[in-house]
Amino acid sequence: MPAIFSEVSTANYGGDEAGLICGFVFGEAGVGRPVSSNTAADWLAQRGPPDEEAQGAAAGFAWLHFNLAQVSAERWLARHAGLSDDFFELLHDDLYSTRIERADQALMAVINDVHFDFEMDASDISTLWISVDRRLVVTARRHPLRSVDHLRTAVNRGEAFRSTSELLERLMRTQADVLVGIVRSVTDRVDKIEDQLLAGRLATKRSRLGNLRRVMVRLQRLLAPEPAALFRLLQNPPAWMASSDVQELRAATEEFSVVLRDMQALQERIKLLQEEIAASVNEDNNRSLFVLTIVTVLALPINILAGLFGMNVGGIPLSDDSHGFWILVALVVGFTCVAGWAVLRRHRKDRQD
Repeated sequence: MPAIFSEVSTANYGGDEAGLICGFVFGEAGVGRPVSSNTAADWLAQRGPPDEEAQGAAAGFAWLHFNLAQVSAERWLARHAGLSDDFFELLHDDLYSTRIERADQALMAVINDVHFDFEMDASDISTLWISVDRRLVVTARRHPLRSVDHLRTAVNRGEAFRSTSELLERLMRTQADVLVGIVRSVTDRVDKIEDQLLAGRLATKRSRLGNLRRVMVRLQRLLAPEPAALFRLLQNPPAWMASSDVQELRAATEEFSVVLRDMQALQERIKLLQEEIAASVNEDNNRSLFVLTIVTVLALPINILAGLFGMNVGGIPLSDDSHGFWILVALVVGFTCVAGWAVLRRHRKDRQD
């Protein structure tokens, strides 16, 4: 085994002293071998200019994944990776919308993904920066992301990748799979809420639906530019990208477009559910207000008469009549029935209109 592969990476998930979370060098068989930042630096020093054919000890290609939360990561990349200046400008750019650009014969991408511990919160979405040429893939992030972790797990399982384009295509498909899982999870929640609403025993607050909708809107807003950007790129791919890889990337882009359409449909469904819940809440409020109005109207005659006859002044009618109490009771009942009839008649008229 060449000396360049003799050192196996022991980097933890937060990154080693250079900020390298994981690194793999892929040989002719396409199986990735873990490397540390020191071994990766040696491999990069031996690979030669990226536009030359792969030869010698540095044959194959490498994938290096960095944690940008460690300040040493960017310094290491600038010293050893030979990346374009445009990539480092992307790292400090405040624009986080998804896009893929060409820089000479390299590809640079800004991709948004969900956190590893994603809990359906709009803030659990972060950015992944990618640089791809024929023999080197560099990915960098500030928060643990699901898609990259799934790809890292696949490489550790021994899955073979024959080119950097195939690795990029697998990352795109993995990201689409993560989004499909999110859409299915949200759809399951929405199905349960819809069943409860139809059964008349809804206990879910509109705020929960609002949170799900915010997550869907933010995901779509950040990810929607990706298919268009990829289609434009695939019309004029780099010279080192094989036609089969272009077709695979195009297929991955089409899958991504389908996921985005599903997300948009799910947003509309959540919006309709929010409107239904709001209408149901308004109906309950109107019913409670109507009951309160009936009680107030029915109590109005007796309150008026009680106020009048409670005055300590002379000339109170029926004060000397032995049947005065029952006469007043009959008057109160009569006025109460008339007032209740008038309110109910008006309510029925309003419902018919």
